Amino acid sequence: MKMGRVLLGVVAAPHGVRGLVRVKSFTEDPTAIGTYGPLSDETGKKAYRVEVLSAARGTVLARIEGVADRTAAEALRGLRLYVERDALPKAGEREWYEADLIGLPAVGRDGRDWGKVVAFHDFGAGAVMEVSGGVMLPFTDEVVPEIDVEGGKVVVDPPAGLLAESETKEA
Repeated sequence: MKMGRVLLGVVAAPHGVRGLVRVKSFTEDPTAIGTYGPLSDETGKKAYRVEVLSAARGTVLARIEGVADRTAAEALRGLRLYVERDALPKAGEREWYEADLIGLPAVGRDGRDWGKVVAFHDFGAGAVMEVSGGVMLPFTDEVVPEIDVEGGKVVVDPPAGLLAESETKEA
């Protein structure tokens, strides 16, 4: 398992005039973002205590300690909030954290090297796993039949014709 920090949410916008913010939470239960203790920024140098007040429309309404007005809340727009990986609960069977998959090699059932997992996206029609070279694979059991975090690989079985035979992946 990788150690380090995991992105838990992003400050989306201020709410009202008293310093409240809307946070897009990436936790399974969006309101859980406030239960991990202080979160940090991308540098890991500044800590933020987040108190969740409610959840609505895909975001949580939160108070961040020390933010008392709309101007201060507006200054946090786009702030990415991280937690130390070891503060998260252990993943269950057939569960994993996307952060643990980033950087793993994606290997085809046929042995083809598809590159490395670089990101996950959800554009509204389901999760997609991005592999180096810009290859986007549906993140489904059919296309990604095996995930071996301990063994350090993701097995993929892309749909026929995803890439033309003459195309090669970029590493």
